[in-house]
Amino acid sequence: MNEQYIAFISSELHLPPRQIQATAQLLEEGATIPFIARYRKEATGSLDETVITAIRERLGQLEALDKRRETVLKSLEDQGKLTDELKAKVLQAETLVVLEDLYLPFRPKRRTRATIAREKGLEPLADLLILQEPTTSPLAEADRFINPEMGVASAEEALAGARDIIAEWVNENTEARARLRTLFTARGVIRSRVISGKESEGIQYRDYYEWEEPLGKAPSHRILAVRRGEKEGFLTVHITPPEEEALSLLEALFVKGDSAAAQEVKAAVHDSCKRLLSPSLENRGEAMVEGARRP
Repeated sequence: MNEQYIAFISSELHLPPRQIQATAQLLEEGATIPFIARYRKEATGSLDETVITAIRERLGQLEALDKRRETVLKSLEDQGKLTDELKAKVLQAETLVVLEDLYLPFRPKRRTRATIAREKGLEPLADLLILQEPTTSPLAEADRFINPEMGVASAEEALAGARDIIAEWVNENTEARARLRTLFTARGVIRSRVISGKESEGIQYRDYYEWEEPLGKAPSHRILAVRRGEKEGFLTVHITPPEEEALSLLEALFVKGDSAAAQEVKAAVHDSCKRLLSPSLENRGEAMVEGARRP
C-alpha cells in the first residue's frame, strides 16, 4: 500500500490515516463498498458508502496520476527537455489537469498553424513582438521576413504567422490555463441541445433538449447526465465562460501597454482564447470535471 496515497487522502478527507489504510486494504482485497460499509465498521471506523467511494476514487486517481507522471517524465527525458526545474514541477503536480498543462508545450504536436509559421521562419518575429517594445514597428520588422520561397508573400502574412505562434504560446501557458479554467468553473454556463432527428430515440434525455445552467450551480448528477447524453450521441453540450471576462483575464497576463506591437499581441491573445484555449478546456472536459460537485 502506498503510504503517500494514504497520507494525502487522510489530509484531504480529514480522516485518520488508519481509517484510510483499512479501507484501502479491504478494497484491494476485493471487498465491495456496500459490504465494507455494512460489515467492516470496526475496521473502517464506521465509514459510510459515500466516504468509502471517495476513498476508492481518490486512490484510483492518484494511481493514474503517478502512472501518467512516469510517462511524462520519460517523454521529457527522451526529448532532452527534462530540466531540474521542470522535473520538480512534474513531481509536485497534484492533479492530472496540472500535469497535462505542464506537459502540453512538449507534447508531440500535429501540424498546426503555429508549426507552419515556424517552418516559414517566423518565430524570431514572434519573439520580437511579444516583448512589446514601444519603439517596435510591426510592419517594418515583418518586412524583413518576406520570403515568397518560404510562403511569406507580404508583411501582413508574416505578422499573421507570428500571431499564430504567440497564440500557441498563450494556449500552452500554465497560468493562463489555470486562470481560465477557474473562470469556466466560477462563471461558465453549461448548455445542452438535442441533436436534430434524435428527439424520439433519446427521449430519456428530454429534460436536457433545451437546457442551460451556471456550471458552478449545476449538481453533479445533471452534469453527468448531459455528458452521458453527449457520449451516446443524443445531445450537444457546450460550456462557455463570459467572453469579455476571459479576454480581460488573458490580456492582463500577456498585453503590455498599447503600442503597435502590443496590439499584435492583443490580437493573438483574442485568437488564442477563442480558437485554442476555450475549445481545449471544453473538449477535454476539464471545466466539467472541475465544476461537478460531489453529491
